[in-house]
Amino acid sequence: KRGRGKKAISKALRLQRTADVEDELELSAVRHRPEGLEQLEAQTRFSRKELQILYRGFKNECPSGVVNEETFKDIYAQFFPQGDASTYAHFLFNAFDTDHNGSVSFEDFVMGLSILLRGTVQEKLIWAFNLYDINKDGYITKEEMLDIMKAIYDMMGKCTYPVLKEETPRQHVEVFFQKMDKNKDGVVTIDEFIDCCQNDENIMRSMHLFENVL
Repeated sequence: KRGRGKKAISKALRLQRTADVEDELELSAVRHRPEGLEQLEAQTRFSRKELQILYRGFKNECPSGVVNEETFKDIYAQFFPQGDASTYAHFLFNAFDTDHNGSVSFEDFVMGLSILLRGTVQEKLIWAFNLYDINKDGYITKEEMLDIMKAIYDMMGKCTYPVLKEETPRQHVEVFFQKMDKNKDGVVTIDEFIDCCQNDENIMRSMHLFENVL
């Protein structure tokens, strides 16, 4: 009898732990539900109907209501099967993860998408600067720009750029960086970045590359 009692207690404790985990998961899902449609409609340039469609697609891919980096990479890889999108997806994930908590909620996603699809030129350039500023210190270094450029070329793959030489991304970055770093202090500030992009048609075309691969 004593043995059966111990087994019953052990089983009850296991069931309780399972229930606790399930409760935690449910609470996590609840916490990450999006803000009211009215609020998101006011904060973005999407209509209520568009937000509903976007949310349906988001929940279909991410039932928990948030995307972690690995899931983000898996989803993104589907769009670029001819190359390796993992590095660029990592940088892009960090740009969408505005509070840097390791996950992208529907709110994070839709706010970023609103800027990239329907934002002003100024808003898009600020978002682009944040993407290139990998360590989020408020400056873009030449190496940060090179890391992003290499990631884009890797993602587009050999099919898109069959005759590229290894040094091509670095050569492009050298040209961009020299034009942007106006005071030649080795870093590009957001003001230098925006000013240079807005006043150089060639750079604007090149910088739009990130939008085309989003």
